[in-house]
Amino acid sequence: MRFYTTDTNEHGLPHDPFKAIVAPRPIGWISTRSKEGTVNLAPYSFFNAISDRPKLVMFSSAGMKDSASLAIESGEFVVNLATGPLAEHVNRTSAPAPLGTSEFSFSGLTEAPCRLVSAPRVAESPAALECRVTEWFQPKGLDGTASQNTVVIGQVVAIHIDDSILVDGMIDMGRAQPLSRLGYLDYAVTDSVFQMHRPRMPDASDV
Repeated sequence: MRFYTTDTNEHGLPHDPFKAIVAPRPIGWISTRSKEGTVNLAPYSFFNAISDRPKLVMFSSAGMKDSASLAIESGEFVVNLATGPLAEHVNRTSAPAPLGTSEFSFSGLTEAPCRLVSAPRVAESPAALECRVTEWFQPKGLDGTASQNTVVIGQVVAIHIDDSILVDGMIDMGRAQPLSRLGYLDYAVTDSVFQMHRPRMPDASDV
């Protein structure tokens, strides 16, 4: 068993394994619009849902990148479901395009209007979350030093779901094929799904 402490990060491996251990990670495909009308679209693998009541999601930007700055400026953002069939499009939107260049324009994607926020959603994505920013901050380490990451939290105020991914009123993961980020340059598509019921007895004897 390999062991190392993260203060030195002397793991002796070709690449830092941290993000390969915290995997798979859902991809927050974030679209935003500035007050001047600038549209941005970019994927974030530091993303997740953090609350159901109210429905809150977060994404973390390494540095104050366009998605974070525009979400904070406008108070809104949209999370588009990144899927296997759209993987190449998702990857293209990670290009370091200058502010003012819409990733929709060179990624072959279509802007679709949202209902409650001004940012567009990706028309080709089968699901989207319209969000309004509730807070943002730079998380701190043990020594109190602020991280270089900016965390943006938003409350989901509206949801879009394409009927094509619904089976018996539930989202079918085989149809949706959500895309996730693994370590290094690796990605995965959900293509194997199984169910487990949570135990209700204290000793889990009802499993």
